[in-house]
Amino acid sequence: SIENAPALEELLPPKGGPNFKYSGADDQEKTEQEQALSAELSNKVKGRQTAREIILWIEETVYPIHGQEITLSVVIQTLLDIGSKSFTHLITVLERYGQVMAKLCSDQDKQVMLISEVGSYWKNNAQMTAITIDRMMGYRLISNLAIVRWVFSPENIEQFHISDRPWEVLRNAVSKTYNRITDLRKEISSLKKSVVSAEEAASNAKADLEAAESKLTLVEGEPVLGENPTKLKHLKSVAEKTKEETVSMHDSLEAKEALFARALDENEVLFLSLYKNFSNVLMERLPDASRDGTLQSLKSVNGDSMAVDIEEPSTMEVDDENERPKKSQSNGGKTTNGYNVREKEQWCLSTLGYVKAFSRQYASEIWPHIEKLDAEVFTEDAHPLFRKAVYSGLRRLSNEL
Repeated sequence: SIENAPALEELLPPKGGPNFKYSGADDQEKTEQEQALSAELSNKVKGRQTAREIILWIEETVYPIHGQEITLSVVIQTLLDIGSKSFTHLITVLERYGQVMAKLCSDQDKQVMLISEVGSYWKNNAQMTAITIDRMMGYRLISNLAIVRWVFSPENIEQFHISDRPWEVLRNAVSKTYNRITDLRKEISSLKKSVVSAEEAASNAKADLEAAESKLTLVEGEPVLGENPTKLKHLKSVAEKTKEETVSMHDSLEAKEALFARALDENEVLFLSLYKNFSNVLMERLPDASRDGTLQSLKSVNGDSMAVDIEEPSTMEVDDENERPKKSQSNGGKTTNGYNVREKEQWCLSTLGYVKAFSRQYASEIWPHIEKLDAEVFTEDAHPLFRKAVYSGLRRLSNEL
């Protein structure tokens, strides 16, 4: 046990608790002034000051003296610490003080800084990192493009083959975007049916009114065009109401279709950003590839080059808790094909696997934008193995496969 062998404790992973920069612990290299600001903000929140009051305090007292970076770090870290006790606490903080975060992080660069603060605070807990970022995206405090930029930041790129944290955050962001488009499609389909029903009801009401107005009735022995006034008044009311409902349904449909068109445009920008980043990081690390798609630098123990079969299961399909692809062994281990997979090669294989997996999972949303992707990303300048991974995930026929 750990009690009998305390030296083993050093081999355990860090505890999953928060890493608060302004806790006042001896190992925290923060000034007393910054800790005092954090404590003051915490007291304001406990005193139930409004978001507007806190924004004024930041603008008048904190930002002019300490600048953007320190202000953002102190505010975000402190609010995260207040919301760290439970998921309910987190939601409460985001609902009450989301405006404070939105004011501080109004553009994409600052949103990336916000995500970095979340990653720093929950650096020992990948699950809470993913949950917090997902909730912030839900409250529109951060955009999916900011998340992509954070995932492909240098510190995360180096973790692609050994940590699932950046991939989980990226999957959540793409899935939330995909789900929003799916929901809009369903709402538009439902509204179209409602419009048809409303138009039929309006048409029937109009026909009933016209029929009633065309009838001849006797009033004090004299023929008069139209039914009795009470019935006509009711029919006119019904006709006007159904017409208004039809106009309202059309307006709602137009609004949803506008949102859907904007969501599709945002989705295109998201996939362009995602695949450009994939292409760039892979181009930097993949060795030169020949026309047949072999990795020349991946040498077997006997000196033979290894061909990478992009049709092998991706790194999302693993056969043990160490996340090793099927038919492979741990870094430095010898496989049945007789080659050693070093760290750089493992990074390449893992990242290519994620490229294929993302392409397969979101193929239905990628295909509508394929012409733009072909023109800007999947060009001759892109690495052949990158294109192979994408095409394999999309089930796309190509002379390169």
